[in-house]
Amino acid sequence: MQKPYVIGVCGGSGSGKTTLVHLVRQAFDAEKICLLSQDDFYIPREEQEKDGNGIVDFDRLTSINLQDFQDSLGQLIKGKSLSLKEYVFNNELAQAKIKQIKSAPIIIVEGLFILHSEELKSMMDLTVFIDTKDSLKVIRRIQRDQKERNYPLDDVLYRYEHHVLPSYMKYIEPHKKETDLILNNNGDVKKAANLLSNLIKGTLA
Repeated sequence: MQKPYVIGVCGGSGSGKTTLVHLVRQAFDAEKICLLSQDDFYIPREEQEKDGNGIVDFDRLTSINLQDFQDSLGQLIKGKSLSLKEYVFNNELAQAKIKQIKSAPIIIVEGLFILHSEELKSMMDLTVFIDTKDSLKVIRRIQRDQKERNYPLDDVLYRYEHHVLPSYMKYIEPHKKETDLILNNNGDVKKAANLLSNLIKGTLA
């Protein structure tokens, strides 16, 4: 079996990573491409660390089981399938689903910290950074966290100022200059998705 081509997609919270990779997936037959999201590897909420004000901080490196994430990617690269429980944060209205992920010729991995680990980064054939204005990331974060995670506005803004932004500056932004491809997502994300899709089609050809 030929080794899958692994693409790592990184960027700050609210940069549009998830939207972009789902648009890219839609451009291909299901058996051609699979997605592994770092979001599904958060440790249980009750085990998460809290900041000085007692607020759970999901933006620490330790908030995610990066070793399990790396091991899962290794399994996909070997051609094996995965069964993962979807992580739903603290949204009591959401029901966690079991995801069945089958390996494919193209594997996309996406997440906040995927470029921080040199060992994990070495497993990728192409790294992509989604670059987005801070103002847009805040707006998208508010819209997402209120709708999907049931967070009140004050909570969203507090987390962005005290957790999200410091984490971005320390663990994410420094790796921007190391990536193979930087995609701008300050406007229509479909343009960035089309560019990445065309690159993948050339790889599959």
